[in-house]
Amino acid sequence: MSRTIQVTFDAHDPELLSRFWAAATGYVNPPPPGRQPDPGQDVFAAWHAFLAEVGVPESEWNAASAAQDPDGDGPRLFFQRVPEEAAGKNRVHLDLRAAPGLEGEERMAALEAEAQRLVALGATRVARHEPAPPMTLGHLVMTDPEGNVFCLD
Repeated sequence: MSRTIQVTFDAHDPELLSRFWAAATGYVNPPPPGRQPDPGQDVFAAWHAFLAEVGVPESEWNAASAAQDPDGDGPRLFFQRVPEEAAGKNRVHLDLRAAPGLEGEERMAALEAEAQRLVALGATRVARHEPAPPMTLGHLVMTDPEGNVFCLD
């Protein structure tokens, strides 16, 4: 029997990363249990109101956050606050499939366009790896707003 997975990120600002990764992937940030935000209301405002109602101290409101696939197919992304800094390069990273089926300059142009969108959301561009057929189609290396490495491929 297969299992579903959740990818967990240690973070200084779970809400920031949760917003970034939801926007980067097309995921959504789920509302509080049993609640639906009002139309146009930010889901995090709904969370803050819910947490205040149930007595969670404001200092703990940004202890954790999540982003999930609205279709229920992809893994849930979970962000938990930790006090320590990252100790070097992350050994596991996400690849965002931004140009499936594309090759050559068409592929690299699609990756560059997606990189520009993600930089506007807070990502940083790190490196471009040119296509070298038949082993690689080319990809871009980036970091999220807290420095976690990911690739656009």
